[in-house]
Amino acid sequence: MKILHTSDWHLGKRLDTYSRHQEQVEVLDEIIRIADAENVDIVLVAGDLFDTFNPPVESIDLFYKSLKCLANNGERAVVCIAGNHDSPDRIEAPDPLARECGIIFVGYPNSEVPLFKLDSGLEVIRSEAGFVELKLPHCNEPLRILTTPYANEIRLKSYLGVDDPETELRKVLKDRWQQLAEKYCDISGANLLLSHLFFTKEGATLPEEPDDEKPILHVGGAQAIYTSDIPSQIQYVALGHLHRKQIIDQEPCPVVYSGSPLSYSFSEANQTKYVVLLEFQPDKRASLKPIELHKGLPLKRVRSQGVSEALEWLKQNPDCLVELTIVTDAYLNASDRKLLNQTHQGIIQIIPEMLQGTDSDGNPQTTNINLSKGIEELFAEYFQHTKGLPPDPSLMELFKEVIANKKDF
Repeated sequence: MKILHTSDWHLGKRLDTYSRHQEQVEVLDEIIRIADAENVDIVLVAGDLFDTFNPPVESIDLFYKSLKCLANNGERAVVCIAGNHDSPDRIEAPDPLARECGIIFVGYPNSEVPLFKLDSGLEVIRSEAGFVELKLPHCNEPLRILTTPYANEIRLKSYLGVDDPETELRKVLKDRWQQLAEKYCDISGANLLLSHLFFTKEGATLPEEPDDEKPILHVGGAQAIYTSDIPSQIQYVALGHLHRKQIIDQEPCPVVYSGSPLSYSFSEANQTKYVVLLEFQPDKRASLKPIELHKGLPLKRVRSQGVSEALEWLKQNPDCLVELTIVTDAYLNASDRKLLNQTHQGIIQIIPEMLQGTDSDGNPQTTNINLSKGIEELFAEYFQHTKGLPPDPSLMELFKEVIANKKDF
């Protein structure tokens, strides 16, 4: 039995104002080709299918067309769960039609997949809330999946029928998973857990959640789940949420984040992206093979000494998306910015880093400009930097009057 694990497609996501749609088209086509080349029996998509609850029409179109290709007319099963970026209702809405193609959507932790059988031989044999057992067309043994899409702690407890708000989430999930595993997951089939939660090894340093990601570990979110909470019957845990491919633990089985197929923030610059290919046999440890993805533009964080050095680098590196920091002793003017953007089409952000004299060792000191601040605050900081004094109230009033009458520029 061959299984392909992917996650965090984030369809519709932009990098600042830059659309990633064409890159998403190309990388999903690459994943489809991998599934075909490896003769995969089932594809698991572990949440964050879209980037927002209301994705663009072109992203919805790409999503369904890609899943249809992956399912190959029901010859291959596809199971998708909701992540913290997804609307569970939106994810489950097309389920009756999707099942006819061999695609299963699970939006909630207590969702129950209806029983069905296709002419291809794909069949849901058994199902209850949080569990589905599949007979795959080209496999002799069944596949059992514990499904736990994202929900915050309060909703997770509610979905799982726990009324006591003081009950620890880890215990709730551990007990529920153990109950399902003991009921369904014997050694005659392959057994796995599919989830979009934050897993960690107890006592280990928590992995970092990616920049630009809606965090799970916060008040009102969901606490970290320990790998020791996983039932011993489970042979592999397929996770979504963290964007870097990583194995959280090897015990009681491989606990794996496949990572996102594209780099979605500059904190992911220079990361290699993967899907994870698994080979399963009953009562044996899963065999893992990460497969590198090559589509999508690389993200680069570049720091240059002045505009001239930046222009030279941009000319030599045209095929990437760039966060450009320029060390300068003067604010960048409009003509500098225009020249930089004309030289390279992939500049996402230009960050001036102002020189502020030297330290005691004679080394230049710099400061970053926070472009998220308001224009009035930036003007006041600039005045303080150049004059050594804060602007007086009358000057600030004049500045406000000027920016309020932009038509006069």
